[in-house]
Amino acid sequence: MAPSSRPRPDALAWLLVSVLVIVLDQWTKAWVLSSLPEYTAVPVIDGFWNWYRTYNTGAAFSFLSDAGGWQKYFFTALAFGICGLLGYWLSRTPRRDWRTALPYVLVIGGAIGNVIDRLMHGHVVDFIQWHWRDLYYWPAFNIADSAIVVGAVGIALHGLFSGRRDAKAT
Repeated sequence: MAPSSRPRPDALAWLLVSVLVIVLDQWTKAWVLSSLPEYTAVPVIDGFWNWYRTYNTGAAFSFLSDAGGWQKYFFTALAFGICGLLGYWLSRTPRRDWRTALPYVLVIGGAIGNVIDRLMHGHVVDFIQWHWRDLYYWPAFNIADSAIVVGAVGIALHGLFSGRRDAKAT
């Protein structure tokens, strides 16, 4: 049997973006830990954005933050499972398909960035705080959280719109 002239799907090279997310996330958290006071707002844009060093032992919006410690291992295992699944899907994605690959690697990089925190510190370091004047404060987050959210939205949008495109083609 002659080898196929079509390239095999393999977007694993996109994992370099995950590495970039992890490096940026850990670099900013190192800066936060060495430069920002705990639990003290440092205004960046008055009435809208603060640097605010805080910690999260749970997940999004402090989910399970008061669960007694077992959640650290649960969220670490969950992150590794999701990264493994996304890595498998990435290996089966054509390298040129950035609409699929980019969201996967953003989630992978963000998840690993937060796992590093959980394993090193026992919690995730958060430091970006958005608010509207003194009326509404969004929970603090970090670069890894941002990558996870952007990646998850990208996965959802790609799934939604690629399904419509596939339906039109048939």
